[in-house]
Amino acid sequence: MELGIDISTYLEEKQAGATYFQAGKKIDPLLAFHNNGVTLVRLRLWVNPYDETGRPYLGGTCDLQNFLQIAKLVEKYGYEIMLDIHYSDFWADPGKQFTPKAWQTLSFTELKRRVYEYTSKTIREILANGIKLKYIQVGNEITNGMLWPQGKLIDCGQGQKRDNYPQLIDLVKSGIKAIRELIDKVEIILHLERSYDNAVYREFFDEMTANQVDFDIIGVSYYPYWHHGFDDLFHNLDDMQARYQKPVMIVEVGYAFTLENYIKDGNGQLVIDENFLKNGPTLEYPLNEDGQAEFVEELLRLADIHKLKGVIYWEPLWTPNAGICWSSKEGQKYIREEGKPTRNEWANQCLFDYGGNATKAFEMFKNKKKKGGNL
Repeated sequence: MELGIDISTYLEEKQAGATYFQAGKKIDPLLAFHNNGVTLVRLRLWVNPYDETGRPYLGGTCDLQNFLQIAKLVEKYGYEIMLDIHYSDFWADPGKQFTPKAWQTLSFTELKRRVYEYTSKTIREILANGIKLKYIQVGNEITNGMLWPQGKLIDCGQGQKRDNYPQLIDLVKSGIKAIRELIDKVEIILHLERSYDNAVYREFFDEMTANQVDFDIIGVSYYPYWHHGFDDLFHNLDDMQARYQKPVMIVEVGYAFTLENYIKDGNGQLVIDENFLKNGPTLEYPLNEDGQAEFVEELLRLADIHKLKGVIYWEPLWTPNAGICWSSKEGQKYIREEGKPTRNEWANQCLFDYGGNATKAFEMFKNKKKKGGNL
């Protein structure tokens, strides 16, 4: 089983002066993870994460140059690369899949062509830079489709299959076609969240397989705050492997090491905090450093038993340094989420605490079957 990390914000962190420590000693976190047997780096890609005047959206400002810089860096450590193409200028998830600004007036036929051309151009540039890709995601958390409104799945009522699969499938196939024409051995991932929901997964992947979508791996996000406990998760993932004869990979996971805000001004900037839990789920593991470690240890144990292909921890290095934000005001405008705090709302999910010290879960996020290496 492979272990990976999504470190799409790493350059932004380093520019902000981020430092990381283990047992009180300053460390190179990329080397430390590799020595834990972590062999895979996942990096997201946004089309144009800048406003019309060139102001960045932050959250890593994950354009192609950001991808190329981090990919070249981590390859020197021996990491393999997963490219996560969002087909959006900024965050894409089940609640938002905004079409890139420059594509918004295209007809559906033109949009399909643009997906193909963008994917092809992107892959060509990555290959021209000497970067090898092991995995590519076509879309990010596309449970409800992508490139809205044209690629959005339409709810038709409880118990009814959602509509507009043909258009979503055409868009996905356009991206896959461009990839297959350029790389022989890369594995293509279709990535959903809602990893407990077997009915949604069966509907989605029944449609993909019935329409001969050429993919290799079922990718899932797993955050127990929204996606239930391990029993529901592995019931679904076992069924996915058996029903479609495809490997399954958890391409995003995280768990909090604290509920305390890192800025004491009463401005609740964390996604998961005391306010969230007042009306939220009952969690099996406490949201403290011990609970985070126990969660990670048990997840990896079960993932191995259930023969998952891999587990990727999402943004373990995204610590709350000066200027580090999930979004600038310009980015909020693009995704229509204006007025929210623009701080790092995910900082309590890292594998390093607010001071950059490795949490206990960092020691648990280890592949005991693989040895890391030194540069």
